[in-house]
Amino acid sequence: MENNDTQWSGRSRGGSFGYGFFILLMRVFGIRAAYAFLALVVVYFIPFAPRATRAVWFYNRRILRYGRLRSAVKLYAHYYALGQTIIDRVAIGSGMERKYKFEFENYDAFLRLLDSGRGAVIVGAHVGCWGSGAGFFGDYARRMHLVMYDAEYRQIKNIMDRHCKQEGYKVIPVNEGGIESILRIKEVLDRREYVCFQGDRFVEGSPAVPVSFMGREARFPAGPFAVAAKFRVPAVFYYAMRERGRRYRFVFDIPDERQGRDKNALLDSYVRSLEAVVRRYPQQWFNFYRFWS
Repeated sequence: MENNDTQWSGRSRGGSFGYGFFILLMRVFGIRAAYAFLALVVVYFIPFAPRATRAVWFYNRRILRYGRLRSAVKLYAHYYALGQTIIDRVAIGSGMERKYKFEFENYDAFLRLLDSGRGAVIVGAHVGCWGSGAGFFGDYARRMHLVMYDAEYRQIKNIMDRHCKQEGYKVIPVNEGGIESILRIKEVLDRREYVCFQGDRFVEGSPAVPVSFMGREARFPAGPFAVAAKFRVPAVFYYAMRERGRRYRFVFDIPDERQGRDKNALLDSYVRSLEAVVRRYPQQWFNFYRFWS
């Protein structure tokens, strides 16, 4: 649903109908049936989502440097991986978390940061399945505020609220250029709570910085890193990555706090962190538009 190949529109793939359909399918036939049907859905998406397909093809050929045959195979794998994370998020949110296994990297350090009493900026990305970890944050989740663009936020919120357990965290919807969201972010950090961003997307017209990512120049939003630097709160980079056997690995990467005082240094640290995760899980990069310059 991107309005051109090189710009994100503020909406993500996987609308309310898709979420609702997979909820029904899982409840009647189980998770395995949802995965099996997904294999057919992917065949539909490849030709009928041409902009997204072109973006994934570019990613496989020009960024990962795959040959044509491997790129074609990984194109299918890419869409299938996205569908799996949607199914998993719904399943976990619907009380089926016992059917999954979860592992954590640097979790104790992450909790110490949250317990520091200073607030925090948590920066994720459109890789893996960020929402699958929401249930593990416990009481901390009630102090988390996820900043999302309004179009992306409204697309799936209602369906998730009806069918899934409360994920705990609150949402700060952002309308392009709106001052209200900035004031809400300040209020949250003044209360020593946590503001969560997705650090790999921006809408046209918002501040962005060109950096080298995966060997090619791309633009990243300046906002999350400017917030951490301005309010002098610690930052943490968080990813929830899917592995084989219905296993999720939650990665908490905490940069040196001295970097957090400089928004550019913090952005650079985030980009290097994200690049390491993407190289480790290349088919879980879910930006379906022309991300690189």
